[in-house]
Amino acid sequence: MTPYIGLTGSVESKANDRKGLYLGQDYTDGVYTAGGIPLVIPFTKNLSALDEFVALIDGLILTGGGDLSPRIYGEEPHVGLGEISPLRDEVEMYLLQATLQTKKPVLGICRGIQVMNAALGGTLYQDLPRQMGAAIQHSQKGPVNYAAHAVIVKEGTRLAQILGVTETYVNTRHHQAVKKVAPGFIAVAHSKDGLIEAIESTTDPFVIGVQWHPENLWREDAKQLALFSALVNAARTRHEAR
Repeated sequence: MTPYIGLTGSVESKANDRKGLYLGQDYTDGVYTAGGIPLVIPFTKNLSALDEFVALIDGLILTGGGDLSPRIYGEEPHVGLGEISPLRDEVEMYLLQATLQTKKPVLGICRGIQVMNAALGGTLYQDLPRQMGAAIQHSQKGPVNYAAHAVIVKEGTRLAQILGVTETYVNTRHHQAVKKVAPGFIAVAHSKDGLIEAIESTTDPFVIGVQWHPENLWREDAKQLALFSALVNAARTRHEAR
């Protein structure tokens, strides 16, 4: 069977205050190439409709985008906090929790790792330049498919098994990041200035978050396509076990 992979998108403001849902084609092409069928999930407050989506999909990708509201993890907004979308926060946290209850696989990308961590009890740096003083540039100035800095992957982890290496170069476009790791997760990759670049669940078969953007890298780097392939394969296995 061909697994259905749900993907969230970004809320984009249009002319005359009209809003739409946006998702870069690199995400959906990555899912297609990995052998899955992408299904973009529109945002809604209708929880019954979201439950129908969760029942339909075999795996979930929480995609990149804007900042999370710090109210999720009990903090006041820092001066460096960017634009937030309360509706997106609410929908993605609901989808995450509902998908985890079904034991279906989840991949969080950039904002997605932050949603995963914050929703499940961790905290974030709201603005890296002001709060961490990172030594490495984490918001690159080069093309989106340029691998700008190294990450060190912990040996023996699920992520290391997927990538097949313990060091690789990744792209980077973020000013928020995981600070305190959520209970039930471990940090499995770091940049060379110590910033957490990936987390994974210690209990679920496939719940992984990465801070970089593999959707922009997979055409040039087979290791990044392996993330999409691993998700699709986990989704297929979960579907066939039902």
